Amino acid sequence: METLIHVDTHVVVWLWTNDLRRLRSMQPVLESEDLGYSPMVELELEYLFETGRARAPASVVLRGLSRAVGLVRSAALFGTIIDEAKRLDWTRDPFDRLIVGNAIVDGVELLTADRTILKHAVIARSK
Repeated sequence: METLIHVDTHVVVWLWTNDLRRLRSMQPVLESEDLGYSPMVELELEYLFETGRARAPASVVLRGLSRAVGLVRSAALFGTIIDEAKRLDWTRDPFDRLIVGNAIVDGVELLTADRTILKHAVIARSK
């Protein structure tokens, strides 16, 4: 593997569910980069589980993907992430602000299919 790239929450879900149709265009990146995630992805996954929109708790998903693809959690300081996220006034979604802010703090790209993030965040890529 060469460099680290963060993955957005929906990419984690697609990896977990092995959604090959959605992952197809991202496959080259997924196979060539080390994969990381923001702790906010973990919180969003747990929220999705609690609201019935996901079938497994965050801990199960992330532990499984850690073993399967080497997914690692960012260790960036939360206060630093907040400072960066406050500058991202193009979205009202707190999960997106913190996930993008975390990638910026870590100095890595964010793999996402979110059109709003792709439009506004220079660190975002879709493939």
